[in-house]
Order: sequence, then C-alpha cells, then structure tokens
Amino acid sequence: MSIIVNTSAHTIEFEGQIYPCRIGREGAIAFEKGREGDEKTPLGDYSLRFGLYRADRLPNPKSGLTFRPLRKNDGWCDDPNDPAYNRFIRLPYNVSHEKLWREDGAYDVILVMNHNDSPPEAGLGSAVFIHVAQADDRKTLGCVALAPEVIVRLLPRLKTGMDVNIQL
Repeated sequence: MSIIVNTSAHTIEFEGQIYPCRIGREGAIAFEKGREGDEKTPLGDYSLRFGLYRADRLPNPKSGLTFRPLRKNDGWCDDPNDPAYNRFIRLPYNVSHEKLWREDGAYDVILVMNHNDSPPEAGLGSAVFIHVAQADDRKTLGCVALAPEVIVRLLPRLKTGMDVNIQL
C-alpha cells in the first residue's frame, strides 16, 4: 500500500480513494534539481518515517505510524551549512530553522518522510512533510498538505515505512 501524490492534479490517492491536496507555491521539481527555499514539492519515491502531533489539540493518533507529541521548543534545521541540516532540533537554535509548534494549525499533524535524510545533502531541501492544509487553502513552501478531515481519516491506516510516491 502506498500514498500517491499527483502534483499536476493536486491530489493524493490512498487505498483507492482520491483526495485533494496542496503542494508547493512554485509547483513541483525533480528531487535532484530542487534547492532549499525554492517552494517546490520534490518529486520522487519516499517512505514515512514517523509522525508528530500537537497533544494540546489532538489525542495521540491511533496509527501504525509511530507518533510523538510536539513540544513548544521543537524545530527543524533548514540551514544547509549546519551539521543538523534537515534534522529535528531543539530551540533555541542559532541558525535558520523552522518552528514546529505553530498556532495556525498547519503542524497539528506532521508526517515525516525520508526526503533528503540519509544522509542529508546540503541545499537539496529540508522539512518536506505531509501536514494539515491551511484553512485558506494556500499552497505550501514545498510540503504536501491535506485537509484536517482527510489526515484524520488516513491516520489509522498509515504505517512506518509506507511508500509515498510524489509524481507529476
């Protein structure tokens, strides 16, 4: 079983069902051509690593994917020159990073994929997740975003290592 993201149609397919999704503001790009901050969703084959969630807003997801509650000082390094590039970090952190504790609801659920992480190559992109879509349906900075009700529907059927294919 896999998750198929069709960036041209702005949909994901999972278990025979098709759901709308949001992708990067600037569209999609082949992984090896992507660059940090290009606002493009990287095409390619990935797998789900683990999930993060806001325990103050949601119960621990019942899922085959391992979830851990977010803390207010959780972050993700997006500085290509830092040894922690494209890695989970604790804040405060001295270099460019993404705060994972957000008030806008986008990171109430984060599905972490193995995008550029074994090992990370500097500048090829960081913090590419599947997460909750913004209420105004804006495009992402390179992630895949799903409506909250879609993520809730998928969570019980997700598993660590599940394939995610992001294609045109």
